[in-house]
Amino acid sequence: MAIGNSFSYIFGPIVALMGIGLMVLVLRWAYSRGSSVVTVPGKSGPSDSYGLLVCVASPSNYAEGEMIRRTLEHRGIKANLAQTTEGPKVMVWPSDESAAAAIISG
Repeated sequence: MAIGNSFSYIFGPIVALMGIGLMVLVLRWAYSRGSSVVTVPGKSGPSDSYGLLVCVASPSNYAEGEMIRRTLEHRGIKANLAQTTEGPKVMVWPSDESAAAAIISG
């Protein structure tokens, strides 16, 4: 009474080797260098390298800058806090510069 034939003895190792080969190819692709789908962290630059945004405040630390940014956003002005090479800067669009300066000063 034969449980299997001689084909089953070669078929199992071939399927196992094909599965391992497939895993090797997928892992080589996933860990290859070059074109990563993860973005590179931003680099700090001078305050004039942020396009159209203008600086309205130069706080002494990041926490103070975040408070100013949140105050401006609470008042309806879109603001960004950028970590520049000169320190943190609160930046807004040129059309909002005068309103942001008025809110910050008073």
